[in-house]
Amino acid sequence: MQEEKSKEDHSRLINATAKDLTARNRRLVEVPYTATLSHAMNTLVANSISALPVAAPPGHWIGAGGSMIMESDKQTGVVRKHYIGILTMLDILAHIAGEDSNLSHLDRKMGSQVSSIIGHCLEGLSLWTLNPNTSLLECMEVFSKGIHRALVPVESSIESNNTSAGVELIESASAYKMLTQMDLLRFLKDHHFDDLKTVLSRSISHLRAVNDSVYAITERTTVSNAINVMKGALLNAVPIVHAPDIAQEDHLQLINGRYRKVIGTFSATDLKGCRLPELQTWLPLTALEFTEKASGKEREVVSCGVESTMEEAIEKVVTRGVHRVWVMDQQGLLQGVVSLTDIIRSLRAALS
Repeated sequence: MQEEKSKEDHSRLINATAKDLTARNRRLVEVPYTATLSHAMNTLVANSISALPVAAPPGHWIGAGGSMIMESDKQTGVVRKHYIGILTMLDILAHIAGEDSNLSHLDRKMGSQVSSIIGHCLEGLSLWTLNPNTSLLECMEVFSKGIHRALVPVESSIESNNTSAGVELIESASAYKMLTQMDLLRFLKDHHFDDLKTVLSRSISHLRAVNDSVYAITERTTVSNAINVMKGALLNAVPIVHAPDIAQEDHLQLINGRYRKVIGTFSATDLKGCRLPELQTWLPLTALEFTEKASGKEREVVSCGVESTMEEAIEKVVTRGVHRVWVMDQQGLLQGVVSLTDIIRSLRAALS
């Protein structure tokens, strides 16, 4: 009986598709290219998401990465809109803390159209679709390359019986759902596949999921400086470390965070929920002060040990809603980071 159950679970893992991964997801939340940053930010906050597809009239735009991802009328097939990119919270942050950092101009900046902001950060130019029939393992392969999200047609116009359909740059469908790295890990956590148990019980170190190259900011780095260095390094979050021994100019840039004490995390998503008057007074603060004000309290750093199991790491990212876990040694000093990409990459390799 147990053998039959194991075979059934194994079959479910092998046969699960992108359509299964998005079964509980709502229809796509998006904004038009004419939306202001202020409107886009309100949409992000209201829906508790950190990225939005941007839609424009067909035929007037080149899509992100050369993509031709369209929404068409279900009955007639006439194209109604063209998705031209993704707007992320880091795009908004980078725009706010750009070269013109005069805080009195914040209202004007938040009145900018989202179409003028796409491309500030590289991720905004990464727009992909996954065929609904794409297998779970192939979804893992895609997300292991650092792609954070993809659109999945509710009904694809590109017929495919191939369970390894992969990513597409051309698609036309009447509706889409968003599939993220977090959705994939939540699916694995909620479905206790027997053939995953052995892998999940191994340590993150054994699975080579720990990235020991970890950049940080200090307790004296301001929000504006933090945003600019994160934009330059294409990072959505950085640890805030105690670094009393470094030169003054090092507080203005990223430093090697290894073997330092982590006292906080500054993430692009910290901006969610901040009203404009608050932003105007908070941007000159240190990133550490900002995170405490944004949450209303001192926040616990989400971390794990070097020998924590993969199951523990997944539990932390899913239940805490974070996209990375800082890895500490027994003295509580930073050893590295495990991101969603690292987790999915190491799982995919272990299942090969």
